[in-house]
Amino acid sequence: MPQTPHVEQHFTASETVRDVVIGMSDGLTVPFALAAGLSGAVASSGIIVTAGLAEIAAGAIAMGLGGYLAGRSDADHYASERDREHREVREKPAVEEREVADIFRDYGLSEEEIEPILRSFRSRPQEWIDFMMRFELGLEKPDPKRAMKSALTIGGSYAAGGLIPLGPYIALADTATALTVSIGLTLAALLAFGFVKGRFTGARPVRSAIQTASIGGLAAAAAFGIARAVGG
Repeated sequence: MPQTPHVEQHFTASETVRDVVIGMSDGLTVPFALAAGLSGAVASSGIIVTAGLAEIAAGAIAMGLGGYLAGRSDADHYASERDREHREVREKPAVEEREVADIFRDYGLSEEEIEPILRSFRSRPQEWIDFMMRFELGLEKPDPKRAMKSALTIGGSYAAGGLIPLGPYIALADTATALTVSIGLTLAALLAFGFVKGRFTGARPVRSAIQTASIGGLAAAAAFGIARAVGG
C-alpha cells in the first residue's frame, strides 16, 4: 500500500522570535511609561510626543547595539572554542577519542560499535571537530549574519512596539484622553503579541497572551509609577 510521507515540522526561528520578544516587550512598556508619566506633568501632547519619539529612537539604537554585541560575542566564543578543539584533536588525539567514546557509551553503544566510529573520525578531523563542538560543548555554528540580523530585529521591534502607546498622543490633543486610549492600546497589543508568540513557539496561545499581558502590564505599571514619582 502507498505510504503517506512522514513530514516532521519543527520550529526553527527561535532566535528571531526571541529577538522580537525582547524588542517588542521593552518597546511596548518603556515608551508607554514615559508618555504616561509625562502626561501628569505637562499639558502639551507635543512635548510628550517629542520626548517619546526621542526615547524610541535612543532605545531602539541601544537595544539594537546590545543585540549586535551579543551576536558578535557568540560568534567569537564559537571561533575560540573551535580553535581549542582543533589543537586538542591534533595534539591530544587519545584524550579526544576517550571523550568521543564516553559520549557514545552514554547512548548505550558497545566498545565494538564505538571503534569504527573512532577510526572514521581519525581520517576525518574536521567532522571530528564538528562532532565535539556539538556533542561535547553543546555549541552550534552561529550564522555569520546573526549579529546584524539580531540588531535590526531587536531595534525594529522596539521602535514598532514603542509607536503603539505613543500613537494616541500623536493623534489626540487632550493628554488625559490620550493616556486612557494608550493604556487600552498597550494592553491589547500585549495580548495580541502574546497570542502570536504562543502560536509561533508552540505554547498555548491564550495562556501566552495572558502571561505576556500580565508581565508586560506589571512592568509598565511599575515604570509608570516611577515616572510619575520622579516627574512629581
